Order: sequence, then C-alpha cells, then structure tokens
Amino acid sequence: MKFKDYYEILGLARSASADEIKQAYRKLARKFHPDVSKVADAEAKFKELGEAYAVLKDPEKRAAYDQMGSQWKSGQDFQPPPNWDAGFEFSGRDSAHGAGVDSSEFFEALFGRHGRTGQRGARTAKGEDHHAKVLIDLVDAYQGAQRSITLRMPVQDADGRVDLQERTLAVAIPKGIRAGQHLRLSGQGSSGFNGGPAGDLYLEIEFNPHPEFRVDGRDVLFDLPLAPWEAALGASIAALTPEGPVQLTIPPGSKAGRQLRLKGKGIPGTPPGDLYAVLGIVLPPANTDAERDSYRAMEMAFDFNPRANLTG
Repeated sequence: MKFKDYYEILGLARSASADEIKQAYRKLARKFHPDVSKVADAEAKFKELGEAYAVLKDPEKRAAYDQMGSQWKSGQDFQPPPNWDAGFEFSGRDSAHGAGVDSSEFFEALFGRHGRTGQRGARTAKGEDHHAKVLIDLVDAYQGAQRSITLRMPVQDADGRVDLQERTLAVAIPKGIRAGQHLRLSGQGSSGFNGGPAGDLYLEIEFNPHPEFRVDGRDVLFDLPLAPWEAALGASIAALTPEGPVQLTIPPGSKAGRQLRLKGKGIPGTPPGDLYAVLGIVLPPANTDAERDSYRAMEMAFDFNPRANLTG
C-alpha cells in the first residue's frame, strides 16, 4: 500500500485553512468531474479528490492524519503504525467515511475502524458521544488501577485551521479488562442541547507493547529460554509472570515450541484466561577450546541426526 499525501492531491500547503481546502476541492472537482472532463483518468482523479477532501475538511480526521502523515511522502510504501490513533478523541457527529466517499485501501487503513454512528439531525437534547483509544499496561488488567489519561481533541480556530486541545481525565481501570473492550465515562462527551444531558465518552482499551508478554484475548504468553540440558533432562525454572515470579517444572524431553499452561493465570475474568510459557532452546557458545571439545564429545556420545525425517 502506498502513502497518499492529501495536501499534494489538492495542491495545498499543510497550513491551509478550511476555506482554502474547500475552494481547492471545488475548483479541482469541476476540472476532473467525469461528466465534463476529457482527461483519461478523470474518474480516478475525481475519486481521489473526494477522499482527500473528506479527510481534510474534518478537523478530527485532519488532525490525526497530520500527526501520522508528517513522517511520510506520497508514494512511499506505507503501513499504519500500531495504535497510531491512540489518544485522539473523536466526536460522534460524522461517520468515518463521509457521504459519497468511495474510499481507498489507504483511507480504510487509517479511518475504517472509526465507524461512528452520527447524531447529526437527530431530534434529541443529549450531547454527542465521543470515542478514543487509550493504551494501558498489562498489569493494570491484572490488578485494576486508577490512571490519569490525557486525550487530544482536534478543534478549528477562527481561521479554520486545526489545533489540538488536550484534557486530562482520572480513569478507573477495572480488573480483568481486555483489549478491545470499552469503558464508558458518563457525561464526558459533548455538552447537551438546550439544557439536555451531556454525551458520554467511550474509551477503547488496548495494551502497551510489553517486552516479555503477548496477549491473546484473556490468555497471556511469554517465551521461556532453556539450556539444552534443561530441556532434555527436565528442570525447575524460576519464571517471571505479570503477577510475580513462579517456579515452573520443565518435563524431561521438552522440545522448542512446547507450551506449558498455567491454568487461570491469564487476565482475570469469569472464567480467567491462562498463562502459557512457550519453550525455546538456547545453545551455549563455543568460543573456547574447552567449549568446542564439549560439543565434540556430544557429537561422539549421541547417534543423532536432526535431519533424519527430511525427505526429497
């Protein structure tokens, strides 16, 4: 997938105001409208213009795109960084796609997940709900926590340019929460209309990357390196888990890739997840004469061919 520079598509600087974006789109849309243009790729160009305009006219999408997109150039191979949109607060007033937008794979990769149901035109006094993705530590899901979370809400200034307004909230992280779940903060969305109640804020939970642990639903996995003799003969190994150290019994004859399950030691819940130690075998170095002699002694002691089962 290639990166799309929406400013370049509309022929604009990144500092363009809302009026400048609208004027550029209208001018180019007339030029490349398939019903009137004689340009060979007019239809494709017209769709591309519509997609660029759908992002840059929306203060929320534009602010998120600007932060992520400033590091890329048009045509570069592109993959959105994991959780690139974490910490952005989106209102519920507009759907991700916008009316009439025939979106590309690039657009879907960035905004397809924000499929918000709009309240525009609804006859209700309640304010709009807001949505944001936030990152927490795995240990917070094990223990629960009180966290201070800062969100960035894109707003337009008087000149129609986008700025980020921050607010910090005290959030209670419940024990046992999973990635993908939502926390509802009542009354933290947009203000109500004509004295009506405020909307709510929904926080989508994701975990910060951890150097040791991987999460799959409520299950948690970690790699446990073993020396060859520990795998072959069995051993009792101290291993670190999200809840602290435990002593693991390694069965004799264990192979690389084997998973040892610690039942109920995953993320708490009803039922709780499991914790898996994924075994790996690490060879000691052979840097000295004595170490190399030890490997030669193993070669002589074992009638072993690791490729015996290969065919062809």
